[in-house]
Amino acid sequence: MKSKIITTLLASIGLFAAVGVAQAQTAADRVYVIDSRGEVAMSGAGLCWRTGFWTPAAAAKDPAGCTCDKDLLPKEVCEPPMAKAPMAKPSGDKVTVAADALFDFNKATLRPAGKAKLDEVVAMSKQIKLEVIIAVGHTDRIGSDAYNQKLSERRAASVKSYLVSKGVEANRVYTEGKGEKQPVTQPGQCPGAKSAKVIACLQPDRRVDIELIGTK
Repeated sequence: MKSKIITTLLASIGLFAAVGVAQAQTAADRVYVIDSRGEVAMSGAGLCWRTGFWTPAAAAKDPAGCTCDKDLLPKEVCEPPMAKAPMAKPSGDKVTVAADALFDFNKATLRPAGKAKLDEVVAMSKQIKLEVIIAVGHTDRIGSDAYNQKLSERRAASVKSYLVSKGVEANRVYTEGKGEKQPVTQPGQCPGAKSAKVIACLQPDRRVDIELIGTK
C-alpha cells in the first residue's frame, strides 16, 4: 500500500515539474502555458493550462485566447465583424438642354416640348439611386446683367417645379442661376447689336444644365 502512495506522489511531482519547465518557456506576454513544442499545454480533459497572469483581458490579447477561452471573451474579439464592401461613389449624368427647347425666347414658362424633355430627365432619375438633381439656368448676353440673372433663376425654378410635380422629392432638386456669366459661345463669335441673326447665333448660351447625381 505504501509503495502505491509513493508512486502516486512521484507522478504528481513529475507533472508539476513538467508544468514548471513549460512555464519557464512561456513568453512574458503569454497567459497560457507553452510546452516544449511551442504549443499551449492541455490537460487530460482538453483544457488549456493557464499561468498565474491569466485574466479575461489578458486572454483577449493572447494568440491562443479564442482557442482556449472563446466563451469568456467578448464576441468581437473572436468573431470580428466582416469588412463592409466599399460604398459605391455617387456618379453624375449631365444633360444640357437648350433653353429654347424648354422656354420661349425671354420667357420662363415651360413649353410642351420642354416638359417632354424633362420627362426624360425624370425617367433617368428613376434608373439610379438618386442623390440630387442640379438645375442651373443660363442666358445669353442680351439684356442687363441683373435681368439675365433673375431670368436664369426663374427658369431653373420652373424646371424644379415641374420635376417635383412628377414625383421627384423637392429636397433633392437644387437650382441656381448663372445669368450670362458662363456663355458657351466664344468672344466675338456673335458680334453686333440685338437682331434675329445675333439671337440665333447666341442660342447655345441660352440653356439649362441639368445634372443627375446618384448611384446605379
